[in-house]
Amino acid sequence: MLMLGLALAACGQPVAPPEVTGELWVGTRNSPSTYYIAPNDTPAGFEHDLVEAFAGSRHWSVKWVEKERPDALLDLLDTRAIHLAAAALPLTAVRDRHLIAGPVLFETPVHIVVRADERAPRDARALVGRKLALIAGSGHAPMLMRLKRKQPALAWVALENVWPEELLAQLQAGKVDAVAISGMDFDPLRTLYPGLQVAFDLPETQKIVWALPVHASQSLRIELARFVEAARKDGTIKRIYERYFGHVRQLDSTDVLGMLERRRQRLPELRRHFQEAQTLTGIDWRLLAAIGYQESQWNAFATSPTGVRGLMMLTGETADRMGVTNRLDARQSILGGARYLALLKEALPARIAEPDRTWIALAAYNQGQGHMEDARRIAQARGGNPDNWADVKEALPYLGRGTYARAMKYGYARGHEALGFAENIRNYYDILQRLEPEFDSLINLGDKTGSPDARG
Repeated sequence: MLMLGLALAACGQPVAPPEVTGELWVGTRNSPSTYYIAPNDTPAGFEHDLVEAFAGSRHWSVKWVEKERPDALLDLLDTRAIHLAAAALPLTAVRDRHLIAGPVLFETPVHIVVRADERAPRDARALVGRKLALIAGSGHAPMLMRLKRKQPALAWVALENVWPEELLAQLQAGKVDAVAISGMDFDPLRTLYPGLQVAFDLPETQKIVWALPVHASQSLRIELARFVEAARKDGTIKRIYERYFGHVRQLDSTDVLGMLERRRQRLPELRRHFQEAQTLTGIDWRLLAAIGYQESQWNAFATSPTGVRGLMMLTGETADRMGVTNRLDARQSILGGARYLALLKEALPARIAEPDRTWIALAAYNQGQGHMEDARRIAQARGGNPDNWADVKEALPYLGRGTYARAMKYGYARGHEALGFAENIRNYYDILQRLEPEFDSLINLGDKTGSPDARG
């Protein structure tokens, strides 16, 4: 399909309207914030999921066309080789190309990012004399131009045909001193670049839209506007946004660097136990390892003042229930923790889909199944969906508020701790998915040592 799309573009033949063919051609870029291939070999990403939801509402299939360069992506719109472009496009950049902008999907801050080991500038005045870079066509230049009115010496360089990760790589390598980058581009990459930090945000936020060609059909434009309005009202945009961005600011650089160090020191001897637990429960071993790190930093002898012990920090009652006779035995603790998480997932209503099912179960691992049911009731009482993590996570802190705690079946709970617990694990899981290979019990049958790190 990609080759067909390129062939059509080369021949100058516009794609037929999706209302006629039932196929929506979408241009995108490979990025954590837009479109990528997940570890299970399926497409994912905020804009991927939202486009699929739009197409599904019209009973259309989606044909994706990836481009490495921003200009090449917008060229596809000029030649009408695609129906729309979904690539974290700022409203100003779309208008500058004289293309049609779809409805605003959301607004994102624009960060000034610097290296963490250097003194961070606090405002635009402190950027004077530093080599500041941004992506050409990102829409950030007009924002800086307005700051330049007060700081005439402020200067920057616009880099052509680079994506956010390349921009951050240049900053990390010392080729520039600071970069301007949108929050939706930087935040998913925070754990990949723990040596970088946000110095401050520009005064204006950036509106993100989809772009359509000048001659897009009126029907498509109307359907898109209706979908976005409905998706905003029914929470579709909120839920998809939360899935990809709701947890990404939870960790600081110290958390990430500490985890990366212990991954080399402690994880090798534990890997086979986590993989055995995956074989028994079907839960990704990297998620189980993320729980183990959050609970004990992979310390088999960890003990808390409240009496929970071991690598997976099991209570005595949970350990007995899971058949764990020695909580300080790493293998027993890991298998027991995995069984407990599987039990919590199974106890949830069957209608709760992934990944919400896993995130809700993670919070229950920390707070208990009863308190999580209370949180789901609060979410529903506040007009949210008790089956969606995006709404349940907003309800969790209310478990610690007297007016709610007194009315709940299981009473007071430190809901904010369960929220932090689940969100930290999501971040650690992201890191391990990037650095550790998948495990397939059929392929790795008989491997007693565990898989070595094949990704550095």
